[in-house]
Amino acid sequence: MKKTNAARLLDSLGINYELLEYEVNEGDLSAEHVAAELLLPVEQVFKTIVLRGDKHGILVCCVPGNGELDLKRVARLTGNKKVDLIPAKEILALTGYLRGGCSPLAMKKDYPTFLDVSALDHDCIVVSAGLRGAQLKLSPYDLVEASQAGVEKLTF
Repeated sequence: MKKTNAARLLDSLGINYELLEYEVNEGDLSAEHVAAELLLPVEQVFKTIVLRGDKHGILVCCVPGNGELDLKRVARLTGNKKVDLIPAKEILALTGYLRGGCSPLAMKKDYPTFLDVSALDHDCIVVSAGLRGAQLKLSPYDLVEASQAGVEKLTF
C-alpha cells in the first residue's frame, strides 16, 4: 500500500503508527464493517465527521464507531447555534478525501478538529488513512498532537 498524505504527515512529525488495510465494501462504508474487517472492537475505530457551523464554518469531529454525534453539544462547544453534516457530494472539495476515506489528518485546509474523550480510554485507536481500505492505528494522544484536536465529549 502506498503512503497517504495523512501517513506522510505523521512521518514528518515523527509519530509512530501502523498502516492497516482492509477489504472495502462500497455498499457498507460503516465503522462496524471496518472494525469487523480489522478484528477490532468498534469503539476503537473512530469515524471522521465533517460539519458546517452556522457561525464559524467547517469543523471536524472524530467519534467512536459505536457513538452517535451530539450535534447540539458540538454546536455549543464550537460557538455555533447549529451544526449540520456536510453533504457527501461536498466532502471531496472541502477535505480532499472521499466519503468513507476521510482522514482527520492532512485535509486540504486546517479545520478545527475535535476528538471524543472516549479515545483516551484506549492505548491505540484507528482512523482513516485517507483512502477507502486504509486505516491508521496510533495513540489517541498522538492523533491529538498531529491534528491539534480538542478533546471533548462529543457523543450522546
